[in-house]
Amino acid sequence: MYRKFFKRGFDIVFSFLGIVVLSVPMLLIMIVIKCDSEGPVIFKTERVGKNGKPFKFYKFRSMRTDAPKDLPTRLMKSDEYITNAGKFLRKTSLDELPQLFCILKGDMSIIGPRPVVDTETELLEYREQTGAMSVRPGLTGLAQISGRDKLIDMKLKAELDGEYAKKITFGKDFKIFFKTIAVVLKGSDIVEGDAVMKEGEAEQDQVQEVAATQDEKNDALPTEASQTGEE
Repeated sequence: MYRKFFKRGFDIVFSFLGIVVLSVPMLLIMIVIKCDSEGPVIFKTERVGKNGKPFKFYKFRSMRTDAPKDLPTRLMKSDEYITNAGKFLRKTSLDELPQLFCILKGDMSIIGPRPVVDTETELLEYREQTGAMSVRPGLTGLAQISGRDKLIDMKLKAELDGEYAKKITFGKDFKIFFKTIAVVLKGSDIVEGDAVMKEGEAEQDQVQEVAATQDEKNDALPTEASQTGEE
């Protein structure tokens, strides 16, 4: 009942209130961005929405205008493109505030899988399999409180998105919303650009090293045959 009758109503009310309450801070952010670097204050791009339908997606611009537009942030050397104001905006997630307008329009929800560009084919395919594409993308979601930038396993991310989509309740949305606030305030799991991939590779290398060491130890142990004198 919540999913069918009340969720959209909450999205409209809270996105509208958010726009009203945060209008002055958003105006100040726009001024800072304009003074900090050349280019528009709002970054506009196209993202994949509910049932694969594309929609216009808005963020405060945190990168230079020559930054790649359709490349997932985790695959680019974003530290080369992020502006001075952008570093603060991204760290505090204030760059996401213009998405309140996407929510009010009906393209997004407050809680749901994060919208991605259509070049994220692997994640989109997994989301299709898990049923995550059946709901509106969100300002925050289950995956964002379960690892955020460090969650680089696309299948796991899609499974979390699908888990949310299968059973949407007010209690779950309430929990995700307030846990998101805690994560943002702590600045947890924020890794910029391709650094997250390097971190993941480093962790994988460590796992492989530990496994290799264990194999060496196992090889060095006497076998049952050698212990009994059998061949």
